Amino acid sequence: MTYRLAAESDLDEICSLIKSAIAKMDSCGIPQWDEIYPTREDFLNDIKSNSLFAGEVFEDGKNRIAVIYALNKDCDEEYKKADWQCSGDYRVIHRLCVHPDFQNRGIARKTMEHIENQAEALGAKCLRLDVFSKNPFSLRLYEHAGYYKTGEANWRKGLFYLMEKKI
Repeated sequence: MTYRLAAESDLDEICSLIKSAIAKMDSCGIPQWDEIYPTREDFLNDIKSNSLFAGEVFEDGKNRIAVIYALNKDCDEEYKKADWQCSGDYRVIHRLCVHPDFQNRGIARKTMEHIENQAEALGAKCLRLDVFSKNPFSLRLYEHAGYYKTGEANWRKGLFYLMEKKI
């Protein structure tokens, strides 16, 4: 797996990845994402701000994007309600998504380790994120990675947990 900044030329592949992931989540009864969020424009804005990353694998004679994530300091107003324990510099993980073709291969776990190393190299002392309360796969991933709940947010799709990890 190699990680790199995503480029505008990746948008079609990223949107296809997200469409496949939404269909997979829906089939598992996880109504987390839809046509309203996340959008092509969300990813374009991430690319323009140099905060969207792609993890690629070489398969079938070509590189394919297996995972994407955004990493920055942006956070919703609801984040201010959390009881953050880390007062140092932080980064926020957004829109982490593994293409269904690559799920159950440890890619999400490896990507979380990569993100922690990347954030630490940027001077961050902790990572923050939000996770949909009805997504057992993401909840298990983050809990096993050492993230702990610091608050809750109610957004359009329901209850989300705000989580943090000191690195």
